[in-house]
Amino acid sequence: MIKTILIPVDGSANSATAVDYGIYIAPKLEATLTGLHVIDVYLIQGPLMTDISATVGMPPYDGFFEAVETSLKEKADAVLKNFEDRCRTAGISCLTKKNIGKISDTIIEEAENADLVLMAKKGEHFHLKEGGLLGSVAEAVIRRSGKPVIVIPESFREIESIGLAYDGSAPARKALALCLNISEKSKWPITVLIISADAQKAADLSVQVEEMAQKNLVDCEVIISAGREADEILKFIAEGAVELMVMGAYGHNRLRQWLLGSTTSHIIHKSPIPVLLIR
Repeated sequence: MIKTILIPVDGSANSATAVDYGIYIAPKLEATLTGLHVIDVYLIQGPLMTDISATVGMPPYDGFFEAVETSLKEKADAVLKNFEDRCRTAGISCLTKKNIGKISDTIIEEAENADLVLMAKKGEHFHLKEGGLLGSVAEAVIRRSGKPVIVIPESFREIESIGLAYDGSAPARKALALCLNISEKSKWPITVLIISADAQKAADLSVQVEEMAQKNLVDCEVIISAGREADEILKFIAEGAVELMVMGAYGHNRLRQWLLGSTTSHIIHKSPIPVLLIR
């Protein structure tokens, strides 16, 4: 049951799109939104300030760090006010939080009080970070948070149906259960994609899905295909039949390889629609 949705907001365009999705999803699930802005402690007292001082060839003046912190807090207040104003205009119940700390650690800590995290794949400082198809903050939250995470693309589109990649693993069953719960609330139909060259296994998985869907009285269709997992999922997304893709720890229980491994990163990077990941 999703009742509370956490949205990290940093003032970037991608973050604004995440808020668009939160405002769209929250009333359908009868959920509240929490906007979280984290003031990166690294920008206040970390080696970055020493690096800046060395670059300009002068030490920080008296009160320099206090001035930086004040400026960052003012920005945080403006970002959170914008979030609050948008929610109120849309008639959405919301809370705001302003914390100082390491961004990914703080989001993960605050996620303990939420049922779902909704965040942009690349945040404000993505271009300053090293590595990968995802921003480092999004990757850390997906890896370490025990909560479902929706990774948001750069542009918004209304969600009217859900896709689910299903392989029968425990995380996939968990993903299916969440999909069914979301579908009951939102009335979005579900299309389940089973990728297997083994016809009997695919048939057995299809029966699992259909039995669970019938218990929940949810509109659910099953599609079976064979091929490379990432390619088949992206092909399915590209067909445009769904606007939200849900995935558990996909890949025959290879959790460590799958979670933010090549398949997952590739799908999130290429997907033009939100991807909901469940550990």
